[in-house]
Amino acid sequence: MGRVGIAIHRFREDAVATGREIIEWCAAHGHVPVVAAADLPTLSASGGLPGVETDDLLEGIDVLVSIGGDGTMLRSVRTLDGRPVPVIGVNVGLLGYLTAVEQGQAVDALEAFMSGAEGRDFHLDDRMLVRVRVWSSGSYLGERRALNEVVVEKKEAGHTVRVAVEIDGAAFSTYAADGLIVASPTGSTAYSMSARGPILSPRMRALLVTPVSPHMLFDRSLVLDPSERIRIEVTGHRHVNVAVDGELMHSLRPGDVVEVDAAEETARFVRFEGMRFHQILKSKFGLADR
Repeated sequence: MGRVGIAIHRFREDAVATGREIIEWCAAHGHVPVVAAADLPTLSASGGLPGVETDDLLEGIDVLVSIGGDGTMLRSVRTLDGRPVPVIGVNVGLLGYLTAVEQGQAVDALEAFMSGAEGRDFHLDDRMLVRVRVWSSGSYLGERRALNEVVVEKKEAGHTVRVAVEIDGAAFSTYAADGLIVASPTGSTAYSMSARGPILSPRMRALLVTPVSPHMLFDRSLVLDPSERIRIEVTGHRHVNVAVDGELMHSLRPGDVVEVDAAEETARFVRFEGMRFHQILKSKFGLADR
């Protein structure tokens, strides 16, 4: 008997329907479905769900089925908070770079994982996480982990911000830009790609630094070793926001500092045969063979 965590996009009817299918499959095969309390009212709206446990932190689960799109995957990884629980991503969104299977394959994928063997029926891919720590007025405000990226960006439209960057204690440059992205290889297909950053294999360990609409001659991304630490200080006179995987972490003033490096923890994704990263990328962009 296993414990199967379930996270859903609560505003997508197809995600809710797939979540109920997973719950029914668990009940029929002797597994315990575990659902975050915030998701339970939506899942149970059309009828009772016997045998379902609720746990906001999804503790003690063997696998987490994330049903939605990339945003739901980000929320799922954030909920796990660095625990190496395998995550099966089910795409009912649009792009779905992070998801492993499409909606109609969800039950088959879970069955393959629960009854199959690693290396034969599925593969486990560890994805690097990024750690961000923040100081304001000399006080330490705490840390978070990101699967995709940390973004230091302007608060006010129509203005640039200035941030001074150090790498491993050595001054690099001061950026005048709309913002600065520090991404993981997984996050290279997210905001950084929109800012014309390179696409990295998610199997790599690297830190990707990409300016957003820089007002300066140097507009290139940097690909750094994961052992290198990036220090970002807010300079000038404008305030900035610090967002972690699209979620606001803090608003900072001039003189405040953000430090970013590779986290010790990783996220663990379940991959099935024929779903390698470059093939997903090819499919999403409609690339031809020749």
